[in-house]
Amino acid sequence: MPVLSWQRTLGKFACTALGLLAALAQAAPEEECSCLWQGSFAEVQAQVDLVAAVTVLGGKGNSLDVTVDRILRGREFKEEVRLWLKARDYCRPEAKEFPVGTRWVLALYRITEEVPGGFNPDTPNLSYGRIDDYRLSSCGGYWLEIQEDRVTGNLVDAPRWERAPKMTPVLLELLAAYIRGEVDSEALLEASREDPALRELMLDTREFLRQIR
Repeated sequence: MPVLSWQRTLGKFACTALGLLAALAQAAPEEECSCLWQGSFAEVQAQVDLVAAVTVLGGKGNSLDVTVDRILRGREFKEEVRLWLKARDYCRPEAKEFPVGTRWVLALYRITEEVPGGFNPDTPNLSYGRIDDYRLSSCGGYWLEIQEDRVTGNLVDAPRWERAPKMTPVLLELLAAYIRGEVDSEALLEASREDPALRELMLDTREFLRQIR
């Protein structure tokens, strides 16, 4: 085989090998967490250190800064706290799921000790979290979105891993009463059920609007 032809063949082989390696690198899964479902919000909220209604101020890396608008369970004296979310194989939601200005009820664990390898000075904005900050788990219904004075999310008796189940938004005050032990989970469940009559009315209204266009 001529030298030039052999060099071309070797070059093609090298390119093919590099392409395969690149494809394998892209296909290799990132570190993923592994956890069991801990339950809907109504179940997990009793296990955490702080349950609070918050507003997202901003964030960097896998951290978020939030204002504590209302404490529903636990104690926190700071008006603003930092949360640490998804990084590495930490079982937490992605920070991008909580845009600036949105409001949430969060069930949070306080970070009480340093974790080996949890902080890398080369990537200070990607961390397990600092002592006395908070972490938000993704292994259950640990967060509910607030719209006006109502909450939605995996509140009570919802399918596992379902973050936005079909439901009627529930008054924040009713949720607060549940957390205080003044109402039971059945009250939450009843309030969260879609009203069949209202749904039928909405469908009829849509059909009527289509007909008159």
